[in-house]
Amino acid sequence: MYGAGGGFALIVVLFILLIIVGTSFGGGKGFGGYGYC
Repeated sequence: MYGAGGGFALIVVLFILLIIVGTSFGGGKGFGGYGYC
């Protein structure tokens, strides 16, 4: 799991979670695409 590409997969999962959390607590605006506004 932490072999070749394991770290990249983990980063992708964390990024997706950030988008989901941002959308949930950001009034549906999320991270505004690539920003925090």
